[in-house]
Amino acid sequence: MEKIHAPGSEVTISFCAAAGLGLQTAEDLARQMLTKAGYYVFSTREYMSRVRGGNNSTQIRVSGKPVRAYLDRIDWLFALSPQLRPNITENITDDTKILGDASAMEKEIASLGRKMIDLDLAKRASDLGSPKFSSMIVAGFIAGIFMLGEDSADIFIEKRFKDPDLSGKNKKAFRVGHELGKDHVGGRPILQVPAKPENDEVFLDGNSAVALGAASAGCNYITAYPMSPGTGVFSYFAKNAKLFSAVVEQVEDEISAINMVVGAAYAGARAMTTTSGGGFVLMCEGLSLAGITETPVVVHLAQRPGPATGLATRTEQADLELALYAGHGEFPRALYAPVNVESAFRIAGHAFHTAHKYQVQTVILTDQYLLDTGYDVKRPDPSYVPAPISPVKTGINYKRYAFPAEGEYVSPFGVPGYGGGFVSFDSHEHTEDAHITEDRTLRKRMVEKRLKKMEAMKMEALPPIVIGPEKYDTAVVCWGSVFEPLKEAMEILGSRNTVLVACEQVYPLSEELWRIIKSPCRKIFVEGNATGQFSRVVRSQTGTGADELILKYNGFQFTVEELAAELGSLLGAKS
Repeated sequence: MEKIHAPGSEVTISFCAAAGLGLQTAEDLARQMLTKAGYYVFSTREYMSRVRGGNNSTQIRVSGKPVRAYLDRIDWLFALSPQLRPNITENITDDTKILGDASAMEKEIASLGRKMIDLDLAKRASDLGSPKFSSMIVAGFIAGIFMLGEDSADIFIEKRFKDPDLSGKNKKAFRVGHELGKDHVGGRPILQVPAKPENDEVFLDGNSAVALGAASAGCNYITAYPMSPGTGVFSYFAKNAKLFSAVVEQVEDEISAINMVVGAAYAGARAMTTTSGGGFVLMCEGLSLAGITETPVVVHLAQRPGPATGLATRTEQADLELALYAGHGEFPRALYAPVNVESAFRIAGHAFHTAHKYQVQTVILTDQYLLDTGYDVKRPDPSYVPAPISPVKTGINYKRYAFPAEGEYVSPFGVPGYGGGFVSFDSHEHTEDAHITEDRTLRKRMVEKRLKKMEAMKMEALPPIVIGPEKYDTAVVCWGSVFEPLKEAMEILGSRNTVLVACEQVYPLSEELWRIIKSPCRKIFVEGNATGQFSRVVRSQTGTGADELILKYNGFQFTVEELAAELGSLLGAKS
C-alpha cells in the first residue's frame, strides 16, 4: 500500500509520451478531475518540435494550497514512450515511482538503475483498438490513485470525442486505468488535503488569458502567420471568433499580418497580431509604418530561443531588445511582460488601452513557459479593462495630425466614414492634414510631437510588483514569467532583508522602479537570457543596472529549486 502524504503536502506527477499519443487529452482530463475534487493544481507542458514521435512531457503539481511554479522533483513518472530526455531523467529521485509499459521502457529504465511498475499499456491499449488509448489509461490510473469518481470523466470524454464508438472506447480505457490505480493504492488516496474553499475560480493558461484580456479590451481583429509558441493565442481567438465578434485571419506571412493590422486599425478596428521572434523581425517595416502614421497596434510577441529557428518549441526571454529597438526611425512604444496567468489577462487589456490612448504601438512579451502554464485563478473580471477610446467624429476641417494643444499629447483620431471629414495617412513625413512634406521645420515638429507622448506614458507606466520588507539591502529584480518560481524560491529562503521586484512593464520604466534602482541597495537581476537584457535596458535609462546576474538560456524554464540554490548562494544562504 502506498504511503499517504500528510494534509497540506503535495505530489508532482509527470507523464511522457510521443507526440500523437494523446498526452494533452490525458493531462486535461486528470487536471479537471483533480480540480473538481478540491485540489489545487498547477500544470505545464513542454514538447519537441515535431508532429509525431519524440518525447514530450507534462507536469501536474497537486497540492492542498495554491501552487504556481515548476519543480524539479518528480514523485510519479508515467513513461509511455522511449527516449526520455535529460530534463526528465535528471529529476528522477530515489523516491520517484516509475510506471509504464515494461515491454517498451524496461531496458531504458534499467539503464538508469531503476525499476518500473509495469502497467502493460501496449497490450491493454491494443485490446481497445489503438496505442493512443494508453494515455487515457494513464489518466484513469491518476484518477484511481486519488480515488476520484468516474462521472466527471464520462462528461469530459463525451465532450472531447463526439463519435459514440470512440467515446465509448475512451471510457473503457479510463476505467481500465481507474481500477488499476485504485488497486495500486489499496483504496486509499495518495494525497489527502483540506477541502478547497468554494470560490469563483476557473482554470486558465497563458494562451487563453492573453486572448481573453485582448477580447475584453475590445479586440475585434487579429491576424497571424502560425509560429510557435505564439499560435496558441491566435487559435483561441479562432475557436471563439463568434463569441468575441472578431475577424480572425490566417495570412501568408508576417509581413501581411502586420500590414493588415495597421490597415484595420486605420479603419477603426481594435487590432492585434501574434507572432514569435522570427516573425516579429519581418514585421519591423510595418511597425515603422504604424509609428509614423500614429496607428494604434498591439503585437503579442511570444519569445522562443534564437537565433534563426533556434529551439522552436522552447522558452527564453531574449527578444526584449528586439522589441525595444525594432523598426527604422524613432517613434514611441510601450513594452509589457506579464508575470503570470492573471497578469496576462490584465496586461493584454492594458496594452490595448495604452495603444489607443496614445496612438502608439505596444508589444506584449510572453514566452512558451508562461503560455503553456495553467492553474486555477479567480474568474477574470472584464470590468478591470478600461473602456475603449472611441474615434472622434470628423468635420470638414478635420486634420488627422493636428498639433495637440498645450498639455495634450495626441492628435484627434478619426476613421474613414465617421463624420464628414477626409481621413488619410501616408508612410511619408506629412503635414497636419496628412499630405507629403519635406519641410525641415515641420519634420522636426512632427518628430517631437510623436516622441512627446513618452512623457505621459512614463508617468502612467505600471509600477513593479514589490514583495518583501519596507527596509531592505538587496533587491531581486525580474520580469515576465520568472516571477512565480522566483517568488516561491524566495519564500523558501526567507526574507533576509531582501525584496522581490517583478516588472510587468519593461518600457518605459515607472517612477517606482527608478526609485528602487537608484536606491543604495544591492541589485540582483534574474532573467531567462544569456546577456541580462533587462539589466542593460534599465542601465541605459537610469544609469544603474545589475550588481549580479542569475541567467538561464538552455531553452527550459527556471525551477524553484535551482533559483533557491543560486540565489541562496549569492545571499550567503544554505540551499
